Order: sequence, then C-alpha cells, then structure tokens
Amino acid sequence: MTGNDFQKYAMRTNDGNSTDRLKNCLEIPAYKSGDLINGVLGLTGEAGEVADMVKKSIFHEKGFNHEHLKRELGDVMWYVALICDACGFTLDDVMETNVDKLISRYPNGFDIFRANHREVGDI
Repeated sequence: MTGNDFQKYAMRTNDGNSTDRLKNCLEIPAYKSGDLINGVLGLTGEAGEVADMVKKSIFHEKGFNHEHLKRELGDVMWYVALICDACGFTLDDVMETNVDKLISRYPNGFDIFRANHREVGDI
C-alpha cells in the first residue's frame, strides 16, 4: 500500500463536514469558542510536553528536573483555567465535581474490582 492509497482509503471515513461543524460550534453563545479550542489544543500540547519530559528522563537518561516539571504543570493548569473560563466553570467547581465522582466511584478508596466494573452512567 502506498501513502496515497492509505490517504484515499482513510478519507472514506471523513464525511467532509468538519468545517461546517466548526462554524456551527462557533455560533454557540454559551461558549467562548476560540478560547475553548485554544484551551483544548494547548492542554494537549502541554500534557505532551510533560509526558515527553518524563519519557526523556527515563529512556534518554536525562535525569528528572522537578522545577521544570512544576513549570510545565503550571502551563497545563493555565490551559485548564482557560477551558473553565470558556465554559463558565470555576476551577473549584471542577475539582469538587471530580472529588465527588471519585468518592461515589470508590467509597472506601481505590478498588480494582470497582475500577473494572463501573456502574451504569459512571463517566
């Protein structure tokens, strides 16, 4: 298979409506769409930097720099804050929601069985 063949076959599953979907998303007044997109893309980039830093510290034997990790996590948090602002959330509410979810999922602390057998509706 050539790269061109792959592209042709892969694009069979692309309906060509991504641009229209983006335009429709940008019209949703409840979101600051540009900030949401910037935040989500920035978050994935910064999380990738954190992962790459850990990978290189282990597999490239570069050593681990805690201060560098702290700075990168600050960048991650900046984008999380941007996403929260774009969606009308507060960081406090997001963190509280997460803790509530974990208490509901693991009322007695982490449990392998419960981790692998979630309740219906547990997202």
